[in-house]
Amino acid sequence: MHQSATHRRKSASRRRLAAASVGVGLGLFPLAQGAAADETPQAPTFSIAGGRYERTVAVELKAKRGETIRYTTDGSIPQKSSPAYGGKPIRISKDTNLTARAFKGNKVGAFKSAGYLIRKGEQPIARMMILSDVHVGDYGADRDRWTSYFDTIGGVLGKPDAILSNGDMINDNGDGRGKDHQMVARIFKENLQRKGMNATKVLMAYGNHDASLADVRAGYPKEWFPDSGDGYYRTEVKGIPVVTVNTENYSAAQGAWLRTQLAQISANPAYRDLPIIVGGHKPVPGTVLDGQQTANPALAQDMAKFPRAVYFSGHSHLNLNDPRAIHQKNFTAVNDSSSSYIEFDHGYQMLDAEGKLAGRFETPTAQGLAVEIYPGRTVINRINLNADLHDIYTGGKWSANWKPPYQSDGTLAGKPWEIKTAGGDAKVVRNFTYTDANRNRRAPRWTSSHPLSAQTGKDGQLALRIEQAGDDELVYHYKVRVTRADNGDEVLTAKVANRFDVVPIAGSMDIPVPAKRDGTKYRAEVIAVDAQGNQSPVAVKVLK
Repeated sequence: MHQSATHRRKSASRRRLAAASVGVGLGLFPLAQGAAADETPQAPTFSIAGGRYERTVAVELKAKRGETIRYTTDGSIPQKSSPAYGGKPIRISKDTNLTARAFKGNKVGAFKSAGYLIRKGEQPIARMMILSDVHVGDYGADRDRWTSYFDTIGGVLGKPDAILSNGDMINDNGDGRGKDHQMVARIFKENLQRKGMNATKVLMAYGNHDASLADVRAGYPKEWFPDSGDGYYRTEVKGIPVVTVNTENYSAAQGAWLRTQLAQISANPAYRDLPIIVGGHKPVPGTVLDGQQTANPALAQDMAKFPRAVYFSGHSHLNLNDPRAIHQKNFTAVNDSSSSYIEFDHGYQMLDAEGKLAGRFETPTAQGLAVEIYPGRTVINRINLNADLHDIYTGGKWSANWKPPYQSDGTLAGKPWEIKTAGGDAKVVRNFTYTDANRNRRAPRWTSSHPLSAQTGKDGQLALRIEQAGDDELVYHYKVRVTRADNGDEVLTAKVANRFDVVPIAGSMDIPVPAKRDGTKYRAEVIAVDAQGNQSPVAVKVLK
């Protein structure tokens, strides 16, 4: 078992940086130079960077003299009640997000998270990074974050065999910005060269925000978009069949071509037990995320007789954390999310940067899929390119272009998905796991005996604190209702989205209530709801 050269270089680089910034020492033990008494602790450093490893890793944490490091492995923000790091390396033997934070007296420092994929010697046939909705619009503004994103890709896949980008490479398609595709090509080429990914194959699909097909062809090397004239094509990656479709003009001719390709691949013994990777921009009806923002029912029908087909699509920007982001019936459909900004289902409110409830459905986080293909099975890892907590508005202006460094790059957005493709079609269908019949029915639960409490917000306003409920997948949102205790008049009703797209997730949420905290009594009722709609018991608290 070994660690790739990419990982060794990245780890050594971070160790040199750690030594340069904080000296020598571990956790609670003294260092050569201490922090000033009133200095807020910096984020601890990790001896081994996050990424993919083929062995158990032992991670050492470092901070300054007099600081106590506390850590979590459950995705939550470390608190004073979290385990203290005492110098003994933390052994990680399975997929884990490790988060660490330094404390000194009443000072609480910034946190740092790292995601570890542990594969223990497994060697895939092919490794692919699958992205969507790149949305590059300015070279200077977008270059830095893509430098970070390629560092993350290298961390989780080393030098991948392919990068598949499923459409919307640029921001606009009707304002003469077709040359922006050349800007995307420049950013990708620079990073491929910088990371030594010279053998990595780049393949692109056509999206609704992209310019004309002619502009796309002019913007990229022919091998990146090898279409025959109508935006669709077939190729291979390390012997894995890959078919790219044009969802913006899914014609009868394209449908006939696709059925022919899928039939030929299915009948070819060279492809036995392998997935058929199909990439396109828009999802198809009746599949991922309960059919949101879907198109082209004919495309779904054309794949229906080919259960080894795995259709990757983007467009919606909906997050990968959601268990509905993968779906199996006649074939497998997978949501790519977005590498520019994430969306939630509409109809929810979020806490903005000032702690106010706002009608938000977008967040400036970014995600992608690290796909490993083995004989008879495909493992899909959900990867955060940036999962830092930010608001989509800065100073009242919409912006998703948060600059690195990120404290969460390379963390995991959920457990891996595994697709089994060994055996004949009937066996493949029997092995489908992510079906409507298997939808999760386990409700969230309150893990605190007192999950609700009254807090004083800004200007003496009342705030309702909700201690996070637990769930085997994720708590998607909270249904909140606050009424006056004396007459039942409604003060607040809201569906508050839980920011599960960030790493680490906060242990509690303070919901502002439009009332002064002046002794008046209010009745709060809160229900935790998961992505499948399962609901916790109602938590009730009288606030005053």
